[in-house]
Formats: sequence, C-alpha cells, structure tokens
Amino acid sequence: MTDQQLYEQLVQFISPNKRDLFDRIAPTRTRHVTVVLEDIYQSQNASAVVRTSDLVGLQDIHVVENRNAYQLNPDVTLGSSKWVDVHRYRTHADNTMACVEALKKKGYRVIATSPRSEHITPDTIDLDQPMAFCFGTELTGLSDALMDAADGHLRIPMYGFTESYNISVSAAITLYTVMQRLRASDVQWQLDEEALIALKLSWARKMVHSASHLEERIRRDAAQRSQEM
Repeated sequence: MTDQQLYEQLVQFISPNKRDLFDRIAPTRTRHVTVVLEDIYQSQNASAVVRTSDLVGLQDIHVVENRNAYQLNPDVTLGSSKWVDVHRYRTHADNTMACVEALKKKGYRVIATSPRSEHITPDTIDLDQPMAFCFGTELTGLSDALMDAADGHLRIPMYGFTESYNISVSAAITLYTVMQRLRASDVQWQLDEEALIALKLSWARKMVHSASHLEERIRRDAAQRSQEM
C-alpha cells in the first residue's frame, strides 16, 4: 500500500476542515531551510522559535542538548509543535558535532548567526543551497565548536546601543526574511509530491485516534483483498 492510498483511507476519519488545511498548508512547507537550537534553556524562547518556524513554513527543527534540556511552553507554542518535526541530539558524546555532521550529510550549509559576519545578512545570503540557521544560548550564543564548524556566519544588522537581539527575535527576523526571499525566487524550495504525501500522512496519523491500530487494520484488509483477487 502506498502512502497516497493509506492517506486516502486515514483522511476519512478527519474533518473536512482539517483536510482542507492539510491541502493548503503542505505545499507551503519547506526543508530547504531549517533551524538549529543549541542549548536553549529558556522554554519561552525555544517555544517562540518553534511557533515562528511553523508560521513561516519550516518543517524541521534541530535541537542540540549538551547542557540544557529542550522544553516547550504550551502557552507560547499554541500547538505549533504538533505540526513540525523536531530532531533532538542528546545521546552523543558531542551532540553539537553530531547535529552538524547530520545536516552537512544532507547537503545543508550550516550558518552560524553571529556578529562576526561583516557581509552576510538575511537580505544578502545566497539562497541556492539548503540552509541550516543556528542560534545559541541566551547569554553566550553559539559554542566555539559550532562557530568553527559552520560553513558561514550571518549577522542581523543592528543600529542601537545593545549588542544583540533576543534569540527568538533573531530567529523571527532571519527566517521571515529568508523565506520571503525564497518565495519570490526561482529556487526549488518546495517539497516534491512524494514528500508532500508523506508529510500529510504524518499529520493525519497525529489527528486520528489510535492511528497505528487503524493503519494496521487498513493494511491487513488491503492485503486480504489483494489475495482474493
């Protein structure tokens, strides 16, 4: 049974309104851009980044937990965490490098947000290659290891007396600007048809009560019908 066939069976147990939302939102999702959160310890900041990622159309978030555990505040996320895929790195000897290596293997440029960058900003960064924007702890920023391993550094222009934006604000400015540029570009940032169906299927599984048992029954019935033909 293909993902398409399974999805067509599962959506029968989902409201028409939710089905319409899946059809409308899935084509706006991207994996061309992703986010890395390294050791964020304030749940409201991590939650705000998750919510922003959902709103601008990112499907994946990567969370590095070396010292601080990843926690969310439901009053801030407003359910957005249900619709994005969170990849957690917390069991490796070096969680930061495990995350960096995984992203680079998938073809991402790892971009460290930092005042070090003199030229690259959200308005000027090249859009052609997939990008993973990294944001660090509230007080000290990204680790030296991640800064050194990054393929590039990006800064957000500032014109005031303070030295940095809040992490959730930094993420919002960066992601919104980059996604607006992508949507106006010729870059192929959208998911292909196979990935779209897989995404909608994953959402459907979250909506349907006892989805795994229902899916097992659907597959069993399909196999039985195939044998009887």
